[in-house]
Amino acid sequence: MQYYFDWSVITRNWGLFLEALALGLGLAVVSLLIGSVIGLAAAYARVSGKRWLSGPVWAYVEIIRCTPLLLLIFFVYFGLPEFGIYFLDKTQSFILTLSLYAGAYMSEVFRAGLASIPKQYVEAAKAIGMRPWQRQRWVVLPVMFRITLPSISNNLISLFKDTSLAAAIAIPELTFVARQINANTFRVMEVWLTASVLYLATAWLLATLLRQVERRYATIR
Repeated sequence: MQYYFDWSVITRNWGLFLEALALGLGLAVVSLLIGSVIGLAAAYARVSGKRWLSGPVWAYVEIIRCTPLLLLIFFVYFGLPEFGIYFLDKTQSFILTLSLYAGAYMSEVFRAGLASIPKQYVEAAKAIGMRPWQRQRWVVLPVMFRITLPSISNNLISLFKDTSLAAAIAIPELTFVARQINANTFRVMEVWLTASVLYLATAWLLATLLRQVERRYATIR
């Protein structure tokens, strides 16, 4: 049987594709921002040398990294209500899950970044009389950001692709919308090719933009 392409399905639904793509990108950015805060706090806990801090954080990181993301999504969305947590709608539930997921990976990124800071930077800050919080604010965090910027960029792209799993709980991002359009029109190739190209193009544009940012900032001066 020969397949005939009908791209009018895509043009009629182009607005839906773009709205869904924007939603997925927004979910990734918000989750990375929240996850970075979680990851930074976890990284400081890991390097604090205090077991009562580093122990729970180690357990959190290992549990998240060893559990499939889809399973985590189902647990937060379907499982938390069983414990009386009903205030999360499906979008908030997904952002919470993806943020916790990102936080676990970002904690390792930031921990490695903190360990990579040249000691002479901190010693020089001490020598000029900087207080501990000033050393963190003006020396440690800026240098760590520059060191970890490539990894942060990779995590953003990875999270953007992971937003496709939001379709499992009916969040209208790109995969969910593509599946709906396909179910209504039976134009399998057109719909999924379009969704694939949009994912690919967006990820490529993000990577290109982030490489420019890396060239500008990911150098210790």
